[in-house]
Amino acid sequence: MTLEKRGGIPAEIRADENGIKVEGYAAVFGEETDIGGMFREVIERGAFKDAIGRDDVVFLINHDGLPLARTRSGTLKLTEDDHGLKIETMLDPEDPDVKSIAGKMKRGDLDKMSFAFYPEVQEWDENGDLPLRTIKQARLSDVSIVTTPAYSGTEIALRSLEASRPCETAQDFRLRNKRKLIK
Repeated sequence: MTLEKRGGIPAEIRADENGIKVEGYAAVFGEETDIGGMFREVIERGAFKDAIGRDDVVFLINHDGLPLARTRSGTLKLTEDDHGLKIETMLDPEDPDVKSIAGKMKRGDLDKMSFAFYPEVQEWDENGDLPLRTIKQARLSDVSIVTTPAYSGTEIALRSLEASRPCETAQDFRLRNKRKLIK
């Protein structure tokens, strides 16, 4: 059975005598995406190297609810490779939350991954129709199996323009871009 991280990156789910093993990518490096038509975003290779081992990251369903696994308890393993932020966990098949998703994962109904983060170092490129935000370093909050991945812009509330640019309001952004159009 295959899961996919936003952008179609495969993750695997396998059941054995120890539980249900889930592996996949919660984030992919170098993949540009449109964040709700407000800006473009790309995650730079190495953006999570400081977060791994530092941040207490939980594995959730749709960024909500009780954790299925957690880095602090040792039930969730995060690593970076050349491709992205990889997750590995062994889920408890007797856990009611795991039971509620396992069949959906096997059928492919629940087949995407996402992550929640706080940018620590970011760079903005104002060239082009939409600004491009490059995440160079981030603090991790969660990795989630999701029905609709945030990276495709469908859960934009996790990354609003106002939250991304604390020094500039959305109105300032619109005025600045309106001035560019007038010039």
